[in-house]
Amino acid sequence: MEIKHILEAQQFNRDWLENELFPDTEKMREVADSGGSNLLKGRRVITFFYEPSTRTRASFEIATKLLGGDVIFSTENAKEFSSAARGESIEDTVRVLCGFGPHAIVLRSDEEGMAKRAADYSSVPIINAGDGTGQHPTQALLDIYTIKKELGEVDGIEIAMVGDLARGRTVRSLSYLLGKFSGVKIYFVSPEVARMRDDIKDYLRKHNVEFTESHDLREVASKVDVVYQTRTQKERGNLLERYENIPGFYIVNKEVLGLMKERSIVMHPLPRNSEISPEVDPDPRAAYFRQAQNGLYVHMALLHYVTSS
Repeated sequence: MEIKHILEAQQFNRDWLENELFPDTEKMREVADSGGSNLLKGRRVITFFYEPSTRTRASFEIATKLLGGDVIFSTENAKEFSSAARGESIEDTVRVLCGFGPHAIVLRSDEEGMAKRAADYSSVPIINAGDGTGQHPTQALLDIYTIKKELGEVDGIEIAMVGDLARGRTVRSLSYLLGKFSGVKIYFVSPEVARMRDDIKDYLRKHNVEFTESHDLREVASKVDVVYQTRTQKERGNLLERYENIPGFYIVNKEVLGLMKERSIVMHPLPRNSEISPEVDPDPRAAYFRQAQNGLYVHMALLHYVTSS
């Protein structure tokens, strides 16, 4: 499977996930544990972020360095600290950045579709590290790897996606990837105002993925193998202000843990606010910090893949 840009989750097929991404990520775990390598020696990466980021930006930059590459330019709030503040378009920005000789550009934006627009004008691979309320394909790839790593299988899992599903890009991308596997059932748990958008539900119907909608996490907690919790997207307007502090309905706490299977996991793309109580952290089913660590290995694999293709 030939991939130049990483733009959306649906561009990947199951064969690539199972026979390339998963084993390559395991190799990168070994590389990181051994202190790094020179797989990206002479390769240059730009991380260009229009939105704040801790995990994604740090992970891609550390991944580059662990593989012997160089991060030649990095900015976190490009809206304020780049020529975007003066009205420069992403089309012009990416053409300028390509002139500086990178082998890949990791791009995060607050505008849905910006990564695709950048790719149309880029001579090097664009890695979409999140585009507004659109997608976050690299998060979905580390999420699907985490599910496989933690549970041993993706086929047949039941998963509850909880929170601001209308604007959460991580759950959108993960839904696309889950459509590649068989026997999966998804429970979308949110208040009416934050329900999953119709385009995702239409995609799941087309690919025969069973899903149902609920407004109370406690109704489904005992059924699922994964609770995938998300935060309220307050930077895009707080749809859940009335709901976000109601225990049980949309918050993972000890009560919800008590309902969950012994062999199940709680995931979260982070950062979290109040939607997962700190009392959950010591429980072995709390997988979100392991999930974040997996991001480093997945990002190493992706950088090696796109810069050596």
